[in-house]
Amino acid sequence: MFKLLKKMRPKEIIMSIICIIFILGQIYFDLSLPDYMSELTTLINTVGSEINDIALVGLKMIGCALISAVLAILCGFLSSKIASGFSYEIRKKLFHHINDISKQEMQDFSIPSLITRTTNDISQIQMLVSMGLQMLIKSPVMAIWAIIKILNKSWELSFVTMAYVVVLCAFIFIIMSICLPRFRLVQKFTDKINKVTRENLQGINVVHAFNAEDYQNNKFDDANKKMNSLQLKNQKLFACMQPSMSLCMNSLSLVIYWLGATLINNMSSASDRLVMFSNVVVFSTYATYVIMSFMMLIMIFMILPSAQVSAERINEVLAKQTSIKEGSVIEGTSKGTIKFNNVYFSYPKTKEDELVNINFEVNQGETLAIIGPTGSGKTTLVNLISRLYDVTSGEVLIDGLNIKDYEFSSLYHKIGYISQKAMLFSGSVEDNVFFGEEKNKDILNEALEISQASEFVNKLDDKENYRVAQLGRNLSGGQKQRLSIARAIARHPEILIFDDSFSALDYKTDALLREELKNKLKDTTKVIVAQRVSTIRHADKIIVLNNGEIVGIGRHEELMKNCSLYQEIAHSQLSNTELEG
Repeated sequence: MFKLLKKMRPKEIIMSIICIIFILGQIYFDLSLPDYMSELTTLINTVGSEINDIALVGLKMIGCALISAVLAILCGFLSSKIASGFSYEIRKKLFHHINDISKQEMQDFSIPSLITRTTNDISQIQMLVSMGLQMLIKSPVMAIWAIIKILNKSWELSFVTMAYVVVLCAFIFIIMSICLPRFRLVQKFTDKINKVTRENLQGINVVHAFNAEDYQNNKFDDANKKMNSLQLKNQKLFACMQPSMSLCMNSLSLVIYWLGATLINNMSSASDRLVMFSNVVVFSTYATYVIMSFMMLIMIFMILPSAQVSAERINEVLAKQTSIKEGSVIEGTSKGTIKFNNVYFSYPKTKEDELVNINFEVNQGETLAIIGPTGSGKTTLVNLISRLYDVTSGEVLIDGLNIKDYEFSSLYHKIGYISQKAMLFSGSVEDNVFFGEEKNKDILNEALEISQASEFVNKLDDKENYRVAQLGRNLSGGQKQRLSIARAIARHPEILIFDDSFSALDYKTDALLREELKNKLKDTTKVIVAQRVSTIRHADKIIVLNNGEIVGIGRHEELMKNCSLYQEIAHSQLSNTELEG
């Protein structure tokens, strides 16, 4: 928790200091009331006291109460601003950090868990800061200050009060030691519920198609029941705390009055009895303040365990350092070239190599195609070109320079990447095409035309201003794929990477798109991962992968002569007449 609090901005730190000063002032005026009450009791019981003197003490008490109330309002306002500002900063840091870490580190956290950490966990921290800034400071200071004030009143009454304090501390410690481990489990169950919910919503069509509603309901109910059972256990313990505190407060008042009455009854002097009676009244008030302080602490302790777990989960993400380090070079020695030198790659926490001894070279303007069976390493290979992962050994050169030496911004401006699954974001068609880049009408039209997206965009009601739903749910698979291709083309990259990006296109659109790429992007190097031989047969170079190894490399005609795997794939898709044509 303290590690996270260190990330508080100077503005919030200054407001926290001011808030602490106001809290101390509030405590001072609150604890002044019993002293005035003692003075008032003495005046009332003293023969010959002036009404003006009594009224003056009463006005002082009203003044203390009013000032304390004003300070409490100011503290509440400041603590709310501090909590919201702090949560804003942590949420921003967390989101930016998640964007910065690589795919390798992302595998250590599930997506539902990251969503929970960015939302629910930060809300827990915000609630603790908002309430805790006042109560965590006010309650112990008030308790200690009140105890100091009553120590010289009566050792008998002081002993009774201290005994109650010790019992309360032991009670709170036991409750917290039981609940803290459970709160860790609650957060994990929250992640699991988010995971089940997210899977169900994303796959709702599959759920309906397979009549699997009951199966999904049971999965959700199982996670929900486990969390409910755990929460009930926690709440049962917390339910004991408030009544126990009320019992302590009321019984302590009774004991103080009973013991005070006994002490007064044993005194012979009227003046001594008056002093003791005044002390008992004041002592009772201070003892109530002590118990109230512990009640405030309990309110904090009810949210502190979950906030502590949330802070640990947030720190776990923030502490995760990316394994992919940025270089310092902006430009290479050539343009649009790719070279793999003895590249080996294995995924984290796996022993077997996914890619083995990969060697090839592509020149500017050439088209490299990659084909192979499912799981042969095609996507892994293009992920290395995009530096979504770093090679285990060997090197990948872009424009004659090791990919690890580039600044991230320079490298990613050289590459236009179209993933296997088309990913669109909520916003207009234009927003999705430029995706943070400076907008230009001519570039937009060019990108839509080359990608064959203009064919359907021009038919939309608002054309390029048409609102795309989250994940492109209001577009077909082929339409989403074409917009993803347009987004990559609009960047005018040196290298375009198509990771099986033609799979959702019909054969006619596939052919037209390849023709446009060939004619209008002659200087752009193109890397195409595909399952269709018809998509790649005209490529300048085709790599055939099998089990992470290159088993064939060359043009279509060459591979049809010397690569049995390529021949097998080609004959399974095309007739002899089509292959000869």
